[in-house]
Amino acid sequence: MERGFEQVSYIEEAIIPTRKTHSSAGYDFSILQEIEIKPGKTVICQTGIKAFMHTDEYLAMHIRSSLAIKKGIFLINSTGIIDADYYNNLDNEGHIMVALFNSTDQVVKLEKFERVAQGIFCKYYTTSQTEKTAQRIGGIGSTTI
Repeated sequence: MERGFEQVSYIEEAIIPTRKTHSSAGYDFSILQEIEIKPGKTVICQTGIKAFMHTDEYLAMHIRSSLAIKKGIFLINSTGIIDADYYNNLDNEGHIMVALFNSTDQVVKLEKFERVAQGIFCKYYTTSQTEKTAQRIGGIGSTTI
């Protein structure tokens, strides 16, 4: 299997992430609806996208720097990690969502289809002592299986 993106089956409209320049590392992710984030609050936003990749890779999700600098919005978990086995899980089909935190003292409005995060495919290595055989069945936060 090669790495890439597809729309989740239960979402009618989603924008497949793309790199904006030849040398861009990140693929831009857009949100599906207009949202308002109150000061000091977090909102989980749908992207309508799932990612498939090799078993020794993950997708690192980062906030777009312009969103952080201009609007004070951050990912609540700093960097989101999308594991290869998150793809097509039984809970949510591998739907990638982003938890956006408003660090300002003002309400921040984001437009429908606004680009908010960027995903970067990364390779990782394991040790022989940490091999796991459990199968993922859940979506967000399910690695406690």
